[in-house]
Amino acid sequence: MTGDLNHSPDPGPARRGRGRRPAEQVRREILDAAGEILLAEGMAAFTIERVAARSGASKVTLYKWWPSKGALALDGYTHAVTEQLAFPDTGDIEADLRDQLRSFVAVLRGPAGRAVAELVGQAQTDPELAAAFRAVYSGPRRALAVEALTRARQRGQIRADVDPEIVVDQLWGAGYHRLLIPDQPLTIDFTDALVRNLMSGIRVGAGEPA
Repeated sequence: MTGDLNHSPDPGPARRGRGRRPAEQVRREILDAAGEILLAEGMAAFTIERVAARSGASKVTLYKWWPSKGALALDGYTHAVTEQLAFPDTGDIEADLRDQLRSFVAVLRGPAGRAVAELVGQAQTDPELAAAFRAVYSGPRRALAVEALTRARQRGQIRADVDPEIVVDQLWGAGYHRLLIPDQPLTIDFTDALVRNLMSGIRVGAGEPA
């Protein structure tokens, strides 16, 4: 493919034993390959052909499971970062938010940050990718945060009138803002201050109506 001329060729499929691989193994290896290519070289270098070559799967298989290059790239990205972005649940919402935001910013500061910025940009003109982004990545991640904040509200750690959805926008939205409009740095100090400032307004006893 023309788009691959500026990149070193991918190695052929890894040598595999005889017999047909289980579908779940094939899918996992495809996602591993997709995440590796995306994070290493970005969307400009990401092609169905390269993922097929690296994973040892056929293009027919890839197109059967993913309708477009963008959909595969999104799944590869999600597969690559999900473990790092696991949401802690220690029972201390301030500590959990701080740890999660630190992990989130660590992802954004690395190759995955460039990849997600490209996916967000492409989603602005690709309705199918935008829908997949919400369904596969941003929606589930938002749900984890909302559930954690709801549990904290039930434990009496944050005020009863706090809307978890808005808190998610305030915290993670600030991270995306600094990623996409890089006039201020994404740092651990920034995330810690963000959580500290927000908690000073939403914890029980802070600014509650009389």
